[in-house]
Amino acid sequence: MAVKINLLDWRTELTQLRQKQFLAMLGAGVLAAVLGVALVVYGVNEAIDFQKQRNEFLRGQIAEMEKKIQEIEEIEKVKANLLARMKVIEELQASRAAMVHFFDEVLNTLPDGVFIKTLKQAGTSVTIEGTAESNGRVSAYMKNIESSKWFAEPKLVIINTKDVGRRRQADFSLSFKNLTKAKAGAKGDEEGQ
Repeated sequence: MAVKINLLDWRTELTQLRQKQFLAMLGAGVLAAVLGVALVVYGVNEAIDFQKQRNEFLRGQIAEMEKKIQEIEEIEKVKANLLARMKVIEELQASRAAMVHFFDEVLNTLPDGVFIKTLKQAGTSVTIEGTAESNGRVSAYMKNIESSKWFAEPKLVIINTKDVGRRRQADFSLSFKNLTKAKAGAKGDEEGQ
């Protein structure tokens, strides 16, 4: 049997053992730190990739919403256009009755011996040019207009009297307010109720 003699001091051996343990622990710590950093980097990269995917999804959803918003805006434009057309049609329907009342009243107020050459309307203002057998007939026409429930404010613009053959003729121009649109609309509303 061989005898082992330890010539090293036990303290030196203990110090060397502790240095080996320290280096092993240091290596394990470094390895753990590297693994921890690698895991953190991997986790951060995964989180970034996940966020990028979410961002792409959100961009896609935003693009779809913008398309829908554009479609809604187009539909709103079409709706506004249709409403404007409906309003025009309603106004035409109302004015159709007003025009009938207007021409009917023009004929009802026209006395014998008065002839209309031109009739112009701008808004509610109506201008009539014509001829009459006498100034008295023009005056009667103006009184008929004034007593009408569809017309108002007759004004004689001009009157010229001249001899035509054996008779006198009065060329005249007069204006008045046309109330048929307002009254026909009100009458149509009453009939609709």
